[in-house]
Amino acid sequence: MAELLEESKVAEHLATLPEWSREGAEIVRVYKFSSYMAGIDFVSQVAHVAEEANHHPDMLVGWRKVTVRLSTHSKGGLTKLDFALAKKVDGLVG
Repeated sequence: MAELLEESKVAEHLATLPEWSREGAEIVRVYKFSSYMAGIDFVSQVAHVAEEANHHPDMLVGWRKVTVRLSTHSKGGLTKLDFALAKKVDGLVG
């Protein structure tokens, strides 16, 4: 099981993900799309990647945007799992 990261490690990992920001015990990114359905397709892709990783983000679907929030709920904060999944999700949009 992944362990909570120290603040210095969180900062190091976050520096490798320039479009993500930290909000409390989560990392967050808003993805923008050309259409509502493109965002829905993205959510489906994220769901498959998350299921493979057995690590599930919170997602909010809006008009032409999807907000992804990652945290290791069972640990109450950020672990390596969150940053690994963030990179995989970023890879879905190129």
